[in-house]
Amino acid sequence: MGRISDGLVGKVAVVTGATRGIGKGIACALAEQGATVYVTGRTTGAGQNPLPGTLAETVAEVDARGGKGVAVALDLKDDAQIAALFAQVRRDEGRLDILANNAMAIPEAMTRRDGFWEKPLDAWEIWDTGMRAAYIAAWHAARIMVPQGSGLIAALSGYVGVTYTYDVVFGTTKTATDRMMRDMGHELRDTGVSAVSLWQGFTYTERARENLKTVPGMAGQLNSAVGSSPEFPGRVIAALAMDPQVQARSGGTFINAELAAEYGVTDKDGRTIPSLRETRGAPLWSAGETTWSRP
Repeated sequence: MGRISDGLVGKVAVVTGATRGIGKGIACALAEQGATVYVTGRTTGAGQNPLPGTLAETVAEVDARGGKGVAVALDLKDDAQIAALFAQVRRDEGRLDILANNAMAIPEAMTRRDGFWEKPLDAWEIWDTGMRAAYIAAWHAARIMVPQGSGLIAALSGYVGVTYTYDVVFGTTKTATDRMMRDMGHELRDTGVSAVSLWQGFTYTERARENLKTVPGMAGQLNSAVGSSPEFPGRVIAALAMDPQVQARSGGTFINAELAAEYGVTDKDGRTIPSLRETRGAPLWSAGETTWSRP
């Protein structure tokens, strides 16, 4: 997907967890459409994480893609840091058009084939980052978007919302994400702001590639035909953000592969990513299922 007319020129996005993986892919895809992207994450220097990727490296690629990158070191467990991020966006940009809630802690125990009672209780950090922090970020984003009468809040979820994957906390977090975006969509009705949950299938991130080598059973279950690059969900989010009818989708949960087919979006190598609806399950929440209005 190349630059479409003015694309997202003049638009401002915040992407959480963008030092690597899907977050970096989203940041680069939005940059390709000309957006200013606030790149957030914890890795500020090489060697801080066993996986490659830093804030500066993502910003450099965002700039090279035609956007403008702004690096913000952010620990999603610190509410004050989240508040400071959005205060910076309001002060420096005066607007916010896209929030991509992507970040989620992935502790080593998550992919272990142990029962939940055999895993440490600090595995709950999946919820703290993937759900609690996402809610706080959306709260701050809405306080900028609602007064301006426009904006898109997109949360990354997956088939795990209805199909067991990895472990209890992971599944609980992603299922709750779908429901949160459904209810946010209803409360944002008539504000001009949209909230959607996006199901992403297997993605060839740096972490996923390591898991393919080390997690028993993974290499035999997954293949390149169904997996996508980390940029694929970002290309879908960009298409949503440029859709003048996006509000009609607010409150819904959507499979990225199916939205991509609607918008004519392919992966960065031109591949069409298949929907796994038939084998992994269908979203529970559609847009506009109930009505809600302010008194």
